Amino acid sequence: MTAEPKPTGPVDDSAPTTPAPTPPAAPGLPPVHKAHAVQDRDKNAGIVSRGVASFLDLLVVWTILGAAYAGLSLMKFVLSVGEFSLPEVNLIFTTTGFVLVAVLYLATCWEISGRTFGSVVMGLRVVNSEGARIRPTIAVLRALLCTFFAIGLVWVVVDRRRRSVADVLLRTRVIYSR
Repeated sequence: MTAEPKPTGPVDDSAPTTPAPTPPAAPGLPPVHKAHAVQDRDKNAGIVSRGVASFLDLLVVWTILGAAYAGLSLMKFVLSVGEFSLPEVNLIFTTTGFVLVAVLYLATCWEISGRTFGSVVMGLRVVNSEGARIRPTIAVLRALLCTFFAIGLVWVVVDRRRRSVADVLLRTRVIYSR
């Protein structure tokens, strides 16, 4: 146990201290401290932060696929120890798996919180045009667009309001959020 250091100078106890206002909490829940509240800005994210977030999300999808391959290999090993060989990588199976995992990962994250792992790291959030969470159908459509037409992200460089092709078509925005 350590003792707290004592102040070296005069202490002014006459100034009243007022605590910082806390953000409103949902009914039935305790108030959220300001340091723990998510604070969104109205500024749309640029190409660099969105590109890094997308790359991190790609790494997450590859990790999930790698774990599935390792699990499949382990299961094959347990079932046939004597004649074990690693499963062959099939292009169609791998591509289908990648699309399914990517769409499921992106749509689920965007629908629940508006944030994927990459978005959390880069401080971004996907919202609708009013700044609210996006609906599940929009999340799935956005995930499909971002998976099949990833190059649409480059439109952020051209668009004055920093929107990708998916943002323009689905009326969504990616904003800075911490």
